[in-house]
Amino acid sequence: MLFEFATASRIFFGEGSIRGIGGYAAGFGSKVMIVTGSDPQRAQGVFDSLQESGLKNSLFSVSGEPTVSVIEEGVVAVRREGCNVIIGVGGGSALDTAKALAALTVNTGPVSRYLEVIGEGCKLTEPSLPCIAVPTTAGTGTEVTRNIVLSSPEHRVKVSLRSYFLLPQLAVVDPELTYTLPADITINTGMDAFAQLIEPFLSCRATPITDALAREGIPRAIRALPRLFEDGGDKAARRDMAVASLFGGMALANSGLGAVHGFAGPVGGMLGAPHGAVCAALLAPVLKENILLAEKQENQPVLERLTELAVLLTGQIDAAPMDGYQKIYDLTRFLNIGGLATHGLTSQDFDEVIQKAKKSSSMKGNPVTMENTSLETILKSAL
Repeated sequence: MLFEFATASRIFFGEGSIRGIGGYAAGFGSKVMIVTGSDPQRAQGVFDSLQESGLKNSLFSVSGEPTVSVIEEGVVAVRREGCNVIIGVGGGSALDTAKALAALTVNTGPVSRYLEVIGEGCKLTEPSLPCIAVPTTAGTGTEVTRNIVLSSPEHRVKVSLRSYFLLPQLAVVDPELTYTLPADITINTGMDAFAQLIEPFLSCRATPITDALAREGIPRAIRALPRLFEDGGDKAARRDMAVASLFGGMALANSGLGAVHGFAGPVGGMLGAPHGAVCAALLAPVLKENILLAEKQENQPVLERLTELAVLLTGQIDAAPMDGYQKIYDLTRFLNIGGLATHGLTSQDFDEVIQKAKKSSSMKGNPVTMENTSLETILKSAL
């Protein structure tokens, strides 16, 4: 057995933990670039805490998922303002942007130099500026991952940048910041977190540490999502999803993902659809195809793992793999998850999606190898 585990240098979790961020940041530098989503008001607690600590700050806001050009603009802003600490406050887009700015401010050259697929794929060679990640959704887990995802509209694809230097020095996970999330964002990001627990658990790269995280996180997510759908003010469910998202991020960063995320990048890049919504539509079809292929191949190790997943999902000790699939299928119906056709995908897009998905690094973690026929079956089911 040979494995490694890497995550953010420090993690603070709990209601109210955001109020100490000024003191944390003061230990890293003197001027902060705060990266937010389209609504900087969601970072008001961070602004207040920094002011109390006497730290100067500048603001960089991103609207939607970050593109290569947005990151280039942000790097210019960080250098111009003389910032030596980056704090990302928001969903996955804001946090990915913050991590990218921390890294690419000190690793010079065009952004494309470091990108997979559309760039040169060069490795980062210099440690990033200190980065503090503060999620305001319970979804991506990017506060504890070593990668970022950028959109390239001209290439109709989303691409990744990966490096240990992208791991934040500090993750501050405060469930209070998710209390006022709208229902659609709650469910879409929550289903992304759910997929990021299931896929590492099934991954051919799973480790005992990531298994432990998934075993703790999956039951939390499966009980919290229906409750939040019915009552977004359920604080206990919000806390469960914050834990589930954090654990999913730690798991995926160390065991990889699978076909859900292998498809999600190309589909999202082509359609501009929300990442969590795409993952939600794909989760049940991918799990079903994994089960059918494992049964056909009589792959006992994978079937045993699928059986344990079913037990985790259903709470029934005698559950079979298809019971797990049914649980997820029923959940997506209960949550009114739309199919990929609602985001504009058609059968004419299948060939392009499949070819791009097969090149995705996430596909390499899927527990069974999928040929084109299986990949097409998944897309048909996810429409």
